[in-house]
Amino acid sequence: MTQLEKVLYTARAHTTGGRDGQSRTDDGRLDVKLSSPGMGGSGTNPEQLFAAGYSACFIGAIKAVAGKMKIQLPADLAIDAEVDLGPIPGAYGIAARLKVSIPGMERAAAEQLVAAAHKVCPYSNATRGNIDVQITVA
Repeated sequence: MTQLEKVLYTARAHTTGGRDGQSRTDDGRLDVKLSSPGMGGSGTNPEQLFAAGYSACFIGAIKAVAGKMKIQLPADLAIDAEVDLGPIPGAYGIAARLKVSIPGMERAAAEQLVAAAHKVCPYSNATRGNIDVQITVA
């Protein structure tokens, strides 16, 4: 297990009711009703939150790597993220797919940038070897 060298930020959330409950961060910036996936509730679900969090974090990693490499990124850089939930032997698991769009960038250069970002992204490091993650360049 990799240990943090230094804590840069700590997110805090209080959740009640599980998948059919509510979650609120300590600063109040996120206050969300939760619903089980596929059950028709009015809230979001943990898989949607994970898809949003992973894709946002991955864009941050792309920007960090691009900055170090002196690469100018387009304003319309985007990621379409999908997170699957399903059974694994004796439990449940998730899988993730990120489709990265970097308009105007040559495909080979975009793939190199995405590969470098995958090495530094905290979500990628947390999931590597634990769940199936597929990252492609659109």
